[in-house]
Amino acid sequence: MLKIDVRGVNIEVTDAIREYVEKRLEKLNRLLDNTTDSLAHVKVGVYPEKAAKVEVTIPLPYLTLRAEDTRDDLYAAIDLVVDKLERQIRKHKTKVNRKSREKGYKGVDFTGEIVDAEVESEDNLEIVRNKHISLKPMDSEEAVLQMELLGHEFFIFEDEDQRVNVVYRRADGRYGLIEAERN
Repeated sequence: MLKIDVRGVNIEVTDAIREYVEKRLEKLNRLLDNTTDSLAHVKVGVYPEKAAKVEVTIPLPYLTLRAEDTRDDLYAAIDLVVDKLERQIRKHKTKVNRKSREKGYKGVDFTGEIVDAEVESEDNLEIVRNKHISLKPMDSEEAVLQMELLGHEFFIFEDEDQRVNVVYRRADGRYGLIEAERN
């Protein structure tokens, strides 16, 4: 069962907003396994340019669902985020069930249990290009410069501790850094 935590940024979360978010996210319950208790972290915000931003993160046992959208209309942003999450769930179920069928199972749900399930149509996940890169040790600032020189949206590099990292250009034009860790 999905529990929902709604927080506001630069906005007071009214009962109407909370009820709308809960109503829309209830749609996801039918796609998720009912035995999985999860907490959906919802952040709604209004920013100086009057844009409403909605972010939803749902950590599941084998997957973290996350979607965000920015619109002039808060309710439209909520609708689009729920649609994105719904597509992610369907895509994941299709992928998991396809792999389990290849191993001789009928299906697997979000808890990893084998179930009888009808598989929905799968997206085209074919890899059409394969690229090899050699990782050069550098700091994140040099990696951003390399990314800019190449005109790419992301750049993979190795830091001084020989860990693989990724710098990327965010939608707001700034940069992000993903630091990989081994488990």
